[in-house]
Amino acid sequence: ALSSGINAEYGEHRMESIRSVFRSGNGGDDDESLIGMDNHCNMSWENRLYAFGACFVIGCFLSVFGTIEIWLGKYSSFAVLYTLGTIVALAGTCFLRGPMSQIKKMFDKDRLIASIVLIASIILTIVCGAVLKIAVLALVCCVVQFCAFTWYTLSYIPYARNAVKSCFSGVTGMTCPC
Repeated sequence: ALSSGINAEYGEHRMESIRSVFRSGNGGDDDESLIGMDNHCNMSWENRLYAFGACFVIGCFLSVFGTIEIWLGKYSSFAVLYTLGTIVALAGTCFLRGPMSQIKKMFDKDRLIASIVLIASIILTIVCGAVLKIAVLALVCCVVQFCAFTWYTLSYIPYARNAVKSCFSGVTGMTCPC
């Protein structure tokens, strides 16, 4: 009984640590983004993490399957699947913060450029792959989409962007332009 009590306490501490990552900068208990989600969602925090993880995994699978399609010459399928994968993975973050808070956070000063590039590359991937059927441009848009999504995602992990910039500078000997 003592062991299960300690495990439950440890589990709750882990969940609170993960939850704190998604709070706004004030770090207080009255964080509007989590309260807004709590008022409209009956899911536990743990279930929200599972839902986010499921969306992320499904999004990755869709993107991988989309990438396979481009090598088969199916540009429309590629554009749709790859972009749908990015959108599903991005939508999964709504389980963590709530949809309105997530949209607001997308256009914060720190994420504005990454968000605009991500949205533009999503649109351009579909246009180049499905409408124009130009494989090279669709692939370039796909790479830009991947980089923008990665940079956007790193903005939620404390010091992650700085670590990537340091690695870039260490490997190339140049200062990261971002």
